[in-house]
Amino acid sequence: MRLAIVLMCLLSLPAFAKKAATPAGVPVRVTVLDEAGAPVSTAVVRHPKESDRHRVNAATGEWEASALYLPDGSDLAFVPGTTLELEVSAPGYLTRIVEHEIKKKKNRIDVVLEAIDLDAPDDGEPILEFDRDVPREDAGSAPAH
Repeated sequence: MRLAIVLMCLLSLPAFAKKAATPAGVPVRVTVLDEAGAPVSTAVVRHPKESDRHRVNAATGEWEASALYLPDGSDLAFVPGTTLELEVSAPGYLTRIVEHEIKKKKNRIDVVLEAIDLDAPDDGEPILEFDRDVPREDAGSAPAH
């Protein structure tokens, strides 16, 4: 009899437990690929109002969340009907800014990053030089002051 009472109490605990203070949003999955369709393992995803960058899974190139936590302490839950703006970047690739209207289900965003072509031919545009880029003509063997 006592065992039955204890079991009933234990089974009813989840009904009385407080919900976690997480915002109720729908999951959004971002998959970052290169032009060949391979996952970009070094990619990061960031919301423009957010200071943190979220790394993708190195094997799959995916990142998933249902909410973000902004620097001012507020929560940004991914609610159906709103537009989500994300910045996706990776070393060696051009940064892309994507917008996605959040739906109730199947919020999957495929982002293809274009590689930066460092071997592009010179198209005649001027190179902007800065003060230290040009060697000083009067530089000798004296130490700098």
